[in-house]
Amino acid sequence: MPDQETDFGRLLACDVPLLDLRAPVEFIQGAFPSATNLPLMTDDERAQVGTCYKQQGQQAAIALGHRLVAGQIREARLQGWLNWLKDHPDGVIYCFRGGLRSQTAQEWLNAAGRPVPRVKGGYKALRRRLLQEIEQGFAGPGFVLTGLTGSGKTDWLARSPLSLDLEGCAHHRGSSFGNWSEPQPTPINFENRLAIARLKQRKAGIHGWLVEDESAMIGRCPIPLPLYERMQQAPLLLLEVPFEQRVRQIRHDYVETMQHHFNDDFERLEHYLQDSLKRLYKRLGDREWRRLSAVMTEAVRQQQQGHGCDAHEEWIATLLSVYYDPIYARHQATKEDRIIKRGEAEELAEWLAQQPEAQASQAGLLC
Repeated sequence: MPDQETDFGRLLACDVPLLDLRAPVEFIQGAFPSATNLPLMTDDERAQVGTCYKQQGQQAAIALGHRLVAGQIREARLQGWLNWLKDHPDGVIYCFRGGLRSQTAQEWLNAAGRPVPRVKGGYKALRRRLLQEIEQGFAGPGFVLTGLTGSGKTDWLARSPLSLDLEGCAHHRGSSFGNWSEPQPTPINFENRLAIARLKQRKAGIHGWLVEDESAMIGRCPIPLPLYERMQQAPLLLLEVPFEQRVRQIRHDYVETMQHHFNDDFERLEHYLQDSLKRLYKRLGDREWRRLSAVMTEAVRQQQQGHGCDAHEEWIATLLSVYYDPIYARHQATKEDRIIKRGEAEELAEWLAQQPEAQASQAGLLC
């Protein structure tokens, strides 16, 4: 077993279990999907050591750290790491820079008869590898899928090995109604998830990429600038779907799916729908907003009484025709010259599958 791990791409692309020894506040700001936080020091202990370092130097700070994490506290934290390693025998540990915290934990684990490698360079090295992926991973050929709201673009994207789910990484559907109940990740964690997804593609020999047309922000998550700039230049695929089908798609995505998500709690469902509609108040104006709000309330009431979701289609159709479609038309007018293919779902899928960018190499992802 190596003392230090340096193949950062493998660790991230293969979802190797990572034990993060940083303080909780560091972990919250930025981490990796396969990481578990079992810190060497609490936030308060880390703050004390940091203050000591500034005032008295490194040796005094190290001595204070050993005093703070000693006796039963030390044994409890060591046992927590041993329990984690029992469940994750191929796990790797890291701290912020691969320095004293991970070295200390590694020494304690070695003494306990459980050697484990640590990431050379720690979190910073892994993060640097992902930033490099964002800079370089989208330099090759790519496509952007566009289409009117309700065209089912997210579902269509999932059918292609080229696709990267930006909205999935951001926990947001990219519209006024796209605020999921699950909190959005921090911008750093959004970047990390996206970069890891792209890293996995390239490790598997998939060099082309495909994303949905998005604005610069998905909820509170900014799309990384290197990717966003490439998206503004990439050829567009236009998914064409009849209006009635789009209404049904919206009903499915934001009414039926959310009803299931809220476990038939119709009060929560109406609150979610009304809160989303409220975000469009200025665009709709008071009179139209009040009318659609009343339609929405009645639709939820009928739904709760077992009459299905058909009544929701009135407010959905109105929002599409009055709000979303005009916005799309204005934006699309500036992109017409970039449309390389348009058509219905099957037609687009067949065309894309024939493109050289969609042909994966035989490299394969070895984990």
